[in-house]
Amino acid sequence: MEEGHVLELLVVIAIILVAAKGSGIIAVRLGQPAVLGELSAGVILGPSVLNMFGWDYLSAPALEDTTLTLAGLGVVFLMFLAGLETDLDEVNKVRKVAFLAGAMGVVFPLALGTAVTLPFDFTMKEAIFAGIILSATSVSISARTLMELGVLQGRQGISILAAAVIDDVFVILILSFFVAFAVESGDGGGGTAEVLLIIGRVLLFFIVALIVGLFVLPPLARWSANASMSEGVIATALVVILLSAWFSEYVGEVAMITGAFLAGIFLRRTDVHSIINDKMHTISYGFFVPIFFVGVGLSADASNFEGSDVLLLIAITAIAVASKIVGSGLGARLAGEGTRSSIQIGVGMVSRGEVGLIVATVGLNQGLVDTNLFSVMVLMVLATTLITPILLKIVFSGDQEVEHLEEEHV
Repeated sequence: MEEGHVLELLVVIAIILVAAKGSGIIAVRLGQPAVLGELSAGVILGPSVLNMFGWDYLSAPALEDTTLTLAGLGVVFLMFLAGLETDLDEVNKVRKVAFLAGAMGVVFPLALGTAVTLPFDFTMKEAIFAGIILSATSVSISARTLMELGVLQGRQGISILAAAVIDDVFVILILSFFVAFAVESGDGGGGTAEVLLIIGRVLLFFIVALIVGLFVLPPLARWSANASMSEGVIATALVVILLSAWFSEYVGEVAMITGAFLAGIFLRRTDVHSIINDKMHTISYGFFVPIFFVGVGLSADASNFEGSDVLLLIAITAIAVASKIVGSGLGARLAGEGTRSSIQIGVGMVSRGEVGLIVATVGLNQGLVDTNLFSVMVLMVLATTLITPILLKIVFSGDQEVEHLEEEHV
C-alpha cells in the first residue's frame, strides 16, 4: 500500500472506531446492546447512506480491501473469544435441555429459512445458505439482557446460554461442511473421489485439532508463561489462533472461524486462560471486533433494494423470530421443561447477533450469497438484535424468583 493510502487508512480506521464506540454508547444508553449501535454505524457509513468509500479522499480501492481484511481478523478473534468463554462443565449440567433446544433451534430455522427464500428466485444453494444464517444464535445479546433481568444464573438462563453454545457448534459444523462442498464441488457437483477427499480433509483437521488441543497446547501454554520474553503468553496465543484459523481452512477445508473457535475451547482448559482472556478482550474489543461489526454494516447495501427485497426482509425476519421460538421452545418442552420455561428458552435464542453476521460474511466472501441477500440478512440481524431484549423482558416479567440450576441425572 502506498504511503498516501496508509495516511487515508489511518483516517478510515479512526472514523470507524469513533463511530463504533460512539454508537455503542448511544445504544447502551437506550437500553440496547452495543453491537446494535456498531452495526447501525456501519450501515450509515456504508453505501446505503453516506457511502464513506465513495468520498474523494477515501475512494482508493485498497482502502476498502484493507479495512475488510482487518474486519476478517476481527471475525477470527471474536470466534476465539466465543470458544474461550465456553464452559463445557456448565453446559453439561443442562445437557438434555441444551442439546434438544439447540438442535431444534437449528433444524427449524434451516428448513423454514430455505423454504421462505426459494420463492424469491434464489438458487437452492443460496436458499440453503440463507437457512444456515437463520440457524445461528448470539450468546452475548441474550446474556446481557438476562443479566439485567437478574435471571442469568437461573435454570432458564443457563439453559439458554448452553443451548446457544450447542446451536453455534452445530451451525459452525454445518457451515464448514456446506462451504467445503459448495466451493470445492461447484454447481456441477464433484465426483465421488473429490467428495471423499473433502470428507477426509475435514476429519483430518478435527483429529489433528483434538490431538494438538489436548496434548500440545497445555505444555506450550505453561512454557510461554515462564519463557523470558515480553508478553509471551499472549504472543503464543496469537500464533495458536492464527495458525488454527489458517490450518482449518487451508488444510481442513472448513471455515477459519472453526479453527479459531476450537483454539479458544482448548486454551480455556490451560492454566493461563485468564491471562489470555484479559489480553485478547483488550486487543479484540479495542480494535479488531469494532472494525468487524462496522465492516459488516459497510458491506450492506440497501440503496438498490426493490419491492421483492423488502418483502423478503419482512418474511425472513418473521421466520427468524418464529422459527427459534417454536424450534428451541419445542426442544426444551421435549426435554421436560414447562410451557412457560420453554417459551422463555425459545425467546432467548431469537437474536442472531455476531454469529449470524459471521456466517453471512463467510457466505458473501465465498460467493454463496449475493449482495442483496447479504444486505437482507444484515438487516434481519439488526431486527432480531433489537427485538430480543424486548421479548425477553416480556416473557420473564412477573417472575418473582428464578428456578435454581440443578444437575440433570439423565
